[in-house]
Amino acid sequence: MYAFSYSNPKTAAEAAAASGQFLAGGQSLIPSMKLRLAQPGAIVDLNGAADLVGIRVSGNQVEIGAMTRHADVAASREVQAAIPALAHLAGGIGDRQVRARGTIGGSLANNDPAACYPSAVLGLGATVVTNRREIAADDFFQGMYTTALEEGELITAVRFPVPKAAAYLKFKQPASRFALVGVFVAQTAQGVRVAITGAGLSVFRHAGLEAALNQSFTPVAVASVKIDDSELNSDLHASARYRAQLISVQTSRVVAALTP
Repeated sequence: MYAFSYSNPKTAAEAAAASGQFLAGGQSLIPSMKLRLAQPGAIVDLNGAADLVGIRVSGNQVEIGAMTRHADVAASREVQAAIPALAHLAGGIGDRQVRARGTIGGSLANNDPAACYPSAVLGLGATVVTNRREIAADDFFQGMYTTALEEGELITAVRFPVPKAAAYLKFKQPASRFALVGVFVAQTAQGVRVAITGAGLSVFRHAGLEAALNQSFTPVAVASVKIDDSELNSDLHASARYRAQLISVQTSRVVAALTP
């Protein structure tokens, strides 16, 4: 490691006023620092900011504080009742240790191409709330490890509209438990949304699958959509062609699970 300054603010306002790299659960930042892939001169530890933690359900909306742990989202009876797919997704992130430390805000700010939470945020059409503004999910994710967040901007909460129905399924990379391909399907008031993680440089919606499912919400409709693999990831774990096939298979299974 190397020298850096450290601050431990007790509120979101104090954190936003501080200068440095925000530390949430540390599941990505700390390993990057150990490998010297990241070398921040100042660390702002968000773990003491109690007002960034919590789950609130109001009407047709679930709001989750940015520092809420994955394990707490998975165990929340409010989330299980309102959006069971979100609780299921949180319960499948990493292992028990990761779920005990990782946070929803940290996951979204990092925007790992194979992270699970971005697919829920995009699939449900959620709103990312920061200390400066509210950002629609469709505008938030911009590329590999890239978001709409500006320098010093802090995620404070995420607001999820409660869907008519939703489900998430991922094909895990067995060592990391990240998604080789994860598919989140949501039936919303505005129509079907399909968000895919693990397959591309960043989470993305699939317009062809959405169009087909809005016409006929069946596995047969999914099978009729050709998945273009030209811009999908290809690595030692899976080829782009294999990931394209997984998108089709996983989406079909999700739709089947949501079909009475």
